Amino acid sequence: MKSFVFKALLVIFAMLGVSAGGIAWYAHRPLAIGAPELDFTVARGATMRQAAAAIAAAGVPVEPRLLYWIARIGGRADRIVAGSYVAAEGITPWLLILKIANGEVTRSDILLVEGWNFRQVRAAVEAHPYLLKDTEGMGDTELLAAIGATESHPEGLFFPDTYVFDRHSSALAVFREAYRAMQRKLEEAWNMRDPATPLKTPYEALILASIIEKETGQAQERGLVASVFSNRLRIGMRLQTDPTVIYGFGEGFEGRLRRRHLDTDHDYNTYMRGGLPPTPIAMPGWHSLEAAVKPVQSEYLYFVARGDGTSVFSRNLTDHNRAVNQYQRGGQM
Repeated sequence: MKSFVFKALLVIFAMLGVSAGGIAWYAHRPLAIGAPELDFTVARGATMRQAAAAIAAAGVPVEPRLLYWIARIGGRADRIVAGSYVAAEGITPWLLILKIANGEVTRSDILLVEGWNFRQVRAAVEAHPYLLKDTEGMGDTELLAAIGATESHPEGLFFPDTYVFDRHSSALAVFREAYRAMQRKLEEAWNMRDPATPLKTPYEALILASIIEKETGQAQERGLVASVFSNRLRIGMRLQTDPTVIYGFGEGFEGRLRRRHLDTDHDYNTYMRGGLPPTPIAMPGWHSLEAAVKPVQSEYLYFVARGDGTSVFSRNLTDHNRAVNQYQRGGQM
């Protein structure tokens, strides 16, 4: 049988003008790709013949029949692994075969940033050059259903992190992985919650964590910011937080918060409505989730930004107004 295969290989080489003595030479000859690298994809379930054809179709200068027979003679034809690969300048046919036989797939990554809203997340995923465009045209509700989410609103449901994937993977798969990561992190945080928390469900914790994420300029202040909001929720005091108001205006927000924004009633205006807004307003990271369920114990009900990324915390309105006058109004009464 081996003799037959070898003779068949010689016939193929002869038909293509390659002598018997050139077999090893061809297999180990560096290929002149003409570019730093070329991407190619081996489809799931593809045979070696199909893989060789895909490699050639991607622009790699190989003869598909020769590549197939070299793989067969070398015992690699039945061992190929599906995925995305890169052929770099100077690679040889034999190294190409080893690459797909060993599953040396090419990977890429995407960073989903803490504090991004879903519009930003979706734009980043769908613009990634190495992700398939399989979510384009989907509505948010359709996308959630496709990844198995039970929620009806996508905001805050995806955990901010760096996600690594094989090039030319499904964008939907990245959404699914980020969604499942948030489910795990939220469950972990909820299980460690303070028994005295005013939050009633994990989803409420997610909402509060998203507000903390947007309100915190310094990481070490997350616990104190969380304590202010928890104290307010506990006594029925409105949250009065600017990021929720801004979120409620969506893409129509002009970039500067004014009195008319605060006086415009909508579902996310926590100056005019009590309790938490109906959904998260951004992607919270782990430390914001942790702060939401286990805030620092304090009597603070107010805080105001100093302008340097830190905040002044106050127990009563008189002290708060004094801090506002000092840091927001430049000492002007």
